[in-house]
Amino acid sequence: MEGVCCATSHASSSSSENPSKRKQAAEKKPYRGIRMRKWGKWVAEIREPNKRSRIWLGSYSSPVAAARAYDTAVFLLRGPTARLNFPDCVPEFGHQDLSAAAIRKKATEVGARVDAMQAAAPITSPRPDLNEFPTPESSEEN
Repeated sequence: MEGVCCATSHASSSSSENPSKRKQAAEKKPYRGIRMRKWGKWVAEIREPNKRSRIWLGSYSSPVAAARAYDTAVFLLRGPTARLNFPDCVPEFGHQDLSAAAIRKKATEVGARVDAMQAAAPITSPRPDLNEFPTPESSEEN
């Protein structure tokens, strides 16, 4: 799990929903086990098997980091049969019987590492300042 996998698989919905609802859900929630807060942060959590409680997996600035944290937790809980967001990026460790706290710790470590890698990655194109007035040289009126 050293690098960030670039796979972009999307979570599928149940077959009982109509196609337009599935499309809307995929646009709002690109990966399984995550959701976006009103203020833009992505959070991940997973339900414990055979319990009503959930394991909180953290809050992240990107959906990929939250999805990777979820993948780590679901793999630790369910093993190689788990449905992952990034099936090409299977976690290095095998299925283990761990406590909720241990699963949370491992998942947040992975999510934080992915978040840090994405924050450190260079931006490929400069973002224009939308509040700045165009200069005569850069205006398209010639």
